[in-house]
Order: sequence, then C-alpha cells, then structure tokens
Amino acid sequence: MISLWFSDADLRKITLAPTPNALWETVLSVRRLRTGSVGGRRSRPGTERRIDATLAPGMLLDLLPPGRFLPDFLLQPAADDFATGVEMAVQTPAAQLADDLSRLPSASRASRLVRELAAGTGAAREILANDLRVRHRSNLEPVWSEVRANAVADRSLRAETLLRGGVDAFLTTLNPLWVWQPPVLRVPSQSTADIPLCGRGLLLIPSFFAPGPTVMYRPDQSTVLTYRMYSGERPGGSADALGPLLGRTRAAVLAGLRDPATTTAVAERVGISLASASQHATVLRNAGLVSTARLGGAVLHTLTPLGEALLAGDSAAG
Repeated sequence: MISLWFSDADLRKITLAPTPNALWETVLSVRRLRTGSVGGRRSRPGTERRIDATLAPGMLLDLLPPGRFLPDFLLQPAADDFATGVEMAVQTPAAQLADDLSRLPSASRASRLVRELAAGTGAAREILANDLRVRHRSNLEPVWSEVRANAVADRSLRAETLLRGGVDAFLTTLNPLWVWQPPVLRVPSQSTADIPLCGRGLLLIPSFFAPGPTVMYRPDQSTVLTYRMYSGERPGGSADALGPLLGRTRAAVLAGLRDPATTTAVAERVGISLASASQHATVLRNAGLVSTARLGGAVLHTLTPLGEALLAGDSAAG
C-alpha cells in the first residue's frame, strides 16, 4: 500500500495532465504485449489488431521485465510530446540511469545493452531512442485517436466530479480500489511507502495502457501519480450505426455537445425531452461520435474526435 499524505497546500495544488504521456504510453504498450490486456481491461474492438504484436530484439524488452516495476527515466512528466520525452529520457544523467537500472531483476541487468545504458554510453542511449521511436510508430500512433478520445472523456468526467463534489469527491472517485481518508490517499501497490507531498502538490497523469498506478516522487517538484483513465461506454456495434444520424434534432444534439454535458443539460440546450435526449445520445454513441461516462446518477456526454471532425466539417460547409 502506498499512502500519499496531503497538507492543505497540497490539496490546492492538485493538477491533471491535459493528455496521457506519449512516452509512457509507448513503453506501457510494449509491456501490454506480454500481458495480453489493455490496462487490465478488454480493449475496444480493433485495438488488438492495431498494435504490432512483434516483439523485435532491442533494449526495451530488457527494461520491461515481468511485474510492475518500470525505470523512472521512462516517465518524463514534464514532456509535452513524444519527441521531447524521448530526448529527455536519452539525456538522463548517468548517475540516475545507473540508480534506476540497478532496481531491475538480475537477468535484465545482465544484458549487455542495459549495462552499457547504465554506464551512460552514447551508443546505448541512441539504441534506446530508436527502440522508443519504432514502438511509438507501430504501437501508439494507430490507436492514438482512441486514446485521445478516452482522455477527453476522462478529463470531462473528472472536471464534472470536481464541480459537483469538490476535492473529496474528485479523489474518492479516481479509482474504486483507492481509498481517500483525509488527509491520506491510499493506493494499493506491491510495495509499501508513506509519501508526504510536502506542499508541492500532486500531478495526475491519465493512462490508457497502465495495468495499475505508478507513483513517482520528485524531491523538488510535485509527486506524480498515473492512473488508469475511464474508458467510456463502448458502441453498440450496429453495422449501420451511422444511418439513424440523419435528422435535424440529432444534429442539434451533436452540436450541443461542443461542450461536455449531462443528458439533462443536453435536453435543455436543444429544447427536447429528457427521454429524447437520452435516445439521441445513445445513437450518437453507437456511431462513435459521442463518449458517455456515468457519474453516480448522472451521465456525462463528450464528443469523440470523429464527432468533433464531423461538426468541424459541417461548420466549414456552412
């Protein structure tokens, strides 16, 4: 069990990363190939086919042994994009590389490439960078639109939770297995640690591929906690899902979701009944245009990238 201790200052400094960390997701996608699941859950239709199942020789496999441990330098929370993350990982000081890699199992540490990376050689750093770029192209890019859609829905859900119930509700609902007992957030883990946040706050990073939480303590910055993002409700799977979309009212419902909204809010925005709003939202979700998340008795609807693109095209045509 990991216990994160909050002060009043820490509660005022909880931040949520706007998108998943592309470097971290690339690494976790390789780990996923060894477990056969996406974040401990079934993937959406097509996700399996879009991830390259070929585990090519290289350094990454040695850095990703069975179990939950991953070297800290592979998570670069300050990176805004994948290229920046790779550059920061490759430039990790040799002392930190050696410390992170010393915690790998002995079989992994015995690898020639891992030993060279621990020594900080330029050749090993370049091999790492190349491995990461190859895996990003083969694993992450084909599913990035799905990851981004989930992240948008998750962020809307967290914002709605914070607005409705404040920080207590926000922390309570991050994960059903986590326990928020002010001033401590208890996160199940194979390791045991008490981590005071020391007034520097908490940076939350959503993850699509994570099998569980990852905590990264940074002495001079906010502690990082990755969590498995909400995956949304899956489409119904109708072969002709887009057919029922024709119609003025349904188009108005789609346009009304430019800002995420509950079913009640959608009904008020469009001027229709609650039952009608729910029905139209279901059709839009089955067509892949809307993602739906449940929050207690409320339901929050968010546009997917496909829905955003459809609305953007409609605006351009007008």
